[in-house]
Amino acid sequence: MNYKTIANVLGKLLIVTGCSMAFPLICSLYYRENDLNAIAITAVIAIGLGYPLWRFFRRYNDLNIKDGFFIAVFGWILISAVSGLPFMIHGSIPSFTDAFFEMMSGYTTSGATILTDIEVVPHGLLFWRSQTHLLGGMGFLTLTVIFLPHGMGGLRIFRAESSPGQVITKEKFIPRNRDTMIWLWGIYIALILVEILLLCLGGMSIFDSMCHSFGTVSTSGYSPWNASIGHYNNAYFDWVIILFMFLGGMTFMLFYHMAQGNWHIVKINTELRWYIGVMLFFCGMVSWILWKENTYDLINSIRYATFQVTSILTTTGFTTADYEQWPQAAQMFLYAVCFIGACAGSTTSGIKIVHYILIWKFGVVLIKRIFFRPMAVVSVRLNQRPVDPQIIHLAACYFIINIFLVLGGGCFMTLSDEMDFTTAMSSVISTLMNIGPGFGGVGPSKNYAFISDAGKWFLSWNMLVGRLEMFSALVIFYPSFWRK
Repeated sequence: MNYKTIANVLGKLLIVTGCSMAFPLICSLYYRENDLNAIAITAVIAIGLGYPLWRFFRRYNDLNIKDGFFIAVFGWILISAVSGLPFMIHGSIPSFTDAFFEMMSGYTTSGATILTDIEVVPHGLLFWRSQTHLLGGMGFLTLTVIFLPHGMGGLRIFRAESSPGQVITKEKFIPRNRDTMIWLWGIYIALILVEILLLCLGGMSIFDSMCHSFGTVSTSGYSPWNASIGHYNNAYFDWVIILFMFLGGMTFMLFYHMAQGNWHIVKINTELRWYIGVMLFFCGMVSWILWKENTYDLINSIRYATFQVTSILTTTGFTTADYEQWPQAAQMFLYAVCFIGACAGSTTSGIKIVHYILIWKFGVVLIKRIFFRPMAVVSVRLNQRPVDPQIIHLAACYFIINIFLVLGGGCFMTLSDEMDFTTAMSSVISTLMNIGPGFGGVGPSKNYAFISDAGKWFLSWNMLVGRLEMFSALVIFYPSFWRK
């Protein structure tokens, strides 16, 4: 492993982290609250640690794929640890474990929180908390790639941080890595700015609009209010956020093709059609259940059901109602949505729809071969192209390991924290899929504060595994990874 090059990249990560605290500093100055020193001290620490690493090792630019995996895992851990310092220095979150959990949740776009009263936290720290969504949504390391020298191996870092689904959809659409990252970030920032504008036009404050937009397009879920989006009880805000949660769940490659006028590519995209179909099915079913059970009238049934289904499907985690008070049938459909996720190449986490498409189509092909056409050669097709069998094996492997992680994690949480079955399983599912709120003790009206330190560290690791799409985070446990 090229440790000097790794030190160079980690130094840049720390510098970017420190410099990005300029916006929370401005926010703190504007509101004249007591979090200014905590943010400023942390920024100095981050830059003070990062600058020497970059300065001394800036000549070392060789990265291999092993280095990319190492940076992807330990880079996220490092910035989460450093980013939690403002909360500890200020006293809002005095425990390092809790501060690390909150920041890991922010950067991995999980939205799980240990804060029992969000509204007492100063505005500067709240802005920093939401800004971790902005940085983590597109991937903190992809932002760092923009600042790397050409040819340094940015693609290796990008692959280590990316979903297996991105391999399936072959979504690298610009030859140069840095140009790709600039396009991705440009699309991402543009969506956020448009949402900020729309929320402001509806009467939401600029501070709240920015915090919620950071959490929407990045499909994350932190809100500056205890009741999340339900604080406003405003249909306009709900539908705007629904729209941008849906857009955040789309493959970002498609936005690039739309901008280029390549609508044919959008039209033939298999995953997009399934994404829309899955969304409509679950929104329709939950809406019908809520209306049938007289939970809400028809219009509000559609509104609340669509918001919550979209929020969970895109792993955002915003809430407008306590869905644990809904009929059991509606809750069951929401529970099923937790296992799906949106599109590969989006800001979402979860198993991803493309993996379900491949597994479903592969199952159909096997049934045809066994029962109807044993001598026929039938291929699985995606976006009107045949799929390599190795990719299908990867999709099946990814699905199976996710299920094993959920089952194993649920057993661990019941033993370590002696919590009930629903809470244990839901806490693992919600963190591994980067959803945030779940069911039981971690439901929409509750939080993760009651969990033990051991449980929080385990769930923090789950969030990282989910954000790095599992393989990059787990490969470091192979002994051969550390051998030459």
